[in-house]
Formats: sequence, structure tokens, C-alpha cells
Amino acid sequence: MIDFDLLSRSPVFKGITPDHLKAIMQEIHYQVKNFGKNEMVVHSGDECSRLFIVLEGSVKGEMADYTGKTIKIEDIAAPRPLAAAFLFGANNRFPVTVITNEPVRLLCIERSEFLKILQQDSQILTNYLNSISSRAQFLSQRIRFLSFKTIRQKIAHYLLDLAGDRLAVVELPLSQAQLAEFFGVTRPALARALGELDQEGLIQVQRRVIRIQDKGKMNELLKG
Repeated sequence: MIDFDLLSRSPVFKGITPDHLKAIMQEIHYQVKNFGKNEMVVHSGDECSRLFIVLEGSVKGEMADYTGKTIKIEDIAAPRPLAAAFLFGANNRFPVTVITNEPVRLLCIERSEFLKILQQDSQILTNYLNSISSRAQFLSQRIRFLSFKTIRQKIAHYLLDLAGDRLAVVELPLSQAQLAEFFGVTRPALARALGELDQEGLIQVQRRVIRIQDKGKMNELLKG
């Protein structure tokens, strides 16, 4: 059973009413698959021949960095799609390994069936193009992040990106444990690097609230 109210809030189906979406889905073939916690959904390099949309729960995308360490790229919760940008193209393979964070239900639509939807509904086509453009931009930024070799550089880039041009104080959306996983480092190593930056006067750490004391020096770190 599909919750069409939830599915209509997916980036792919934005602006489509639940009733209209239900009618669309009745005209195509699809599957709903269930996965347990910590199960692998796809492996990096697998062919991307179906559109996956998370109906319930969340998954995480992981890949190995240049040292071979596993880096979490992001968490993907319902009702977002998985690797939508890789459904079409000459080398349409999953760029990351996808693992469940908890019990998950996934909507699976074969590429040929999803193509029928795109041909029939211009709003969904527009949504899909916007979605894959946004993902391409995100992956580009993430690749740049992974290119930084030191924890200090990763912290500087992360905080400056959160702060933007105007803010000097940011509240971390992730715990230190989650942030360490996001950076691909141990929690003690992350805490040590934050402490060093604090002692050097570049930032001021108060639990999840961080004040950037010197944006100029933080930017200098990125030039490494």
C-alpha cells in the first residue's frame, strides 16, 4: 500500500495531487520492496535501471575516499528519490553504496515505465529535471569537500559553507558523532581538531553553536 499523500511530496512529484498521482501509478507497473535495518539496497557500480523512491524510513549513501576509508555522503529519507540523476545516460550506474539506516520501504519503477510518466506529464518532467540538476550540484560540492586532505580543512569548509557571507555564528545540524561519520574520521580526531581551531582563535565552540572568529584565516586553511 502506498501513501500517496506522502509520495506527492517527493521532489519528483511536487505539485501533483495525491488523487492524480494515484491515477498515474495505476497506469504503470511498479514494485514496493521492504528492507531491514543495515541492509544493502544497491552497491556502488550497480546498474541504475529503476527509479527508487523512499516510502518509509531512511537510507545512507556511502563511498570510499582516496585512502580507502568509507565516507557517508548523505542520509536520504522518505519521500526522496535515490540517484535520480543516474537513471539515464551512457554510464548509468550507482555512484554510491546505499545502506538502510532502519527498516525501509522503497518504491521501484523501471526506467521504461518512468519514461512513460515523463512523456505524459510535463510537470513531473520539469520536477525530474530540477531534481537531477540539484543532485548534480550537490555531488559537485561533495566531491570538492572530499578533496580536502585534513580534518581542519574539512571543518573550515563545512563551517564557512553553513555560515555563508553574512553569518558568523552557526548551529551544527549534526552531533559530533554524526559529523565525524560525515567527515569520514573518528570522533576523537574531530573533537581534537575543533579544540585546536578554538585554541588558535579561529572559532569558538559552545557545544553545537560555533562562532567563526576569523573567516580570513579559515579561508586560508582551504588553500592548504
